[in-house]
Amino acid sequence: MQYYYGNQMPLRLLDEAEFWKHQEAEHTEVIREALDGLEPEYVQALKEWEQALTETHQQVVSYVETVIRAGYAFEELQEQVSELIKYCLEESLKFIELCREIEVNSAAAKDNPFAKTLLNHIIRESEYFVGIARTILYESPPA
Repeated sequence: MQYYYGNQMPLRLLDEAEFWKHQEAEHTEVIREALDGLEPEYVQALKEWEQALTETHQQVVSYVETVIRAGYAFEELQEQVSELIKYCLEESLKFIELCREIEVNSAAAKDNPFAKTLLNHIIRESEYFVGIARTILYESPPA
């Protein structure tokens, strides 16, 4: 993560979250469409996840608009952005858990090489965001 964004760093963080929450919401639909015979409980869980991820995405977009309008992020707004990024991180970890559960327990995925490849790709993409979020949250900028 580069720290030369200065007072625009909160916008950079939100930009990453906005992109990845949109991706994860799309991935719920991709899984539902690509896995023939996916069990109804997983179809329902993915629909619920799509809704939750879309709501998070909308919340991130709202913060982007706030930071842009303010021209900078004052301390309280920076703290709110940090809390939102923490939420996004936790949400992604839980989404990864669901994808792994489908991969291991769903008859539609267990013996299907395409399903395993697809789910592993989606998991890796969410893990990439998790890595970005952890860097953002836990790495201090150089002094």
